[in-house]
Amino acid sequence: MPATNDAEAAFARYVLPEVDVLYRAALSITRNRPDAEDLVQDTMLRAFRSIERFDGRHPRAWLLTIMRNAQINRVRRRRPGLLADPDEFADRDAGMADDAAGPEQVVMGRQFDSVVEDAYLALPEKFREVIDLVDLAALSYDQAAAVLEVPQGTVMSRLHRGRKRIREALADAGVQRGVRP
Repeated sequence: MPATNDAEAAFARYVLPEVDVLYRAALSITRNRPDAEDLVQDTMLRAFRSIERFDGRHPRAWLLTIMRNAQINRVRRRRPGLLADPDEFADRDAGMADDAAGPEQVVMGRQFDSVVEDAYLALPEKFREVIDLVDLAALSYDQAAAVLEVPQGTVMSRLHRGRKRIREALADAGVQRGVRP
C-alpha cells in the first residue's frame, strides 16, 4: 500500500492547493456554478487517477490541461447543450449587487459588467481560452502555452488581441477606464 500513500501525498501536495484556481477557471468556462463544480470534481478525479505519472512540474498547468480536456469531452457528449439560453447566466446573477453600493455604482457596475461579458462572449474561442488561463487562472504565459500546446508568442498575441477587443467594446459603449459618471 505504499503506492497509495504516495499518490495521496502527491495529490495533497500538487492538486489540493489549486482547487480555488480550478473552480474559478471552471466557472469562467461553464458559466454556472453546478457545472463548474462538476467540472472541478471530474478534473480532480482524473488528476488522482494519473497522479503517479505526474512529474511534479507545473501542477497548475497540468491540472488546467486536464480540465480543458475534460470540458472538451463533456461538450462532445452534450452537443444539444450548446443551444442553451445564453442569458441564463446574466439573469441568475442580476440580483447579486452589493447592498452597500449606491444606485449609481450599481447601474454603472452592471453596465460595465454587461459590456465586458458581452465583449468576452463575442470573442473567438482561442482568445477566450487565453484570457481564462492568464487573466482568470493567473497562469504565466509559458504555462498557458503548455496548456494550449501553442508557442508562448501565440499566447501573448491572442491575449493582446482579446483584451484589445474588450477595450474597444467598452469604448464603443461609452465606458472608459478611470472615468466615473
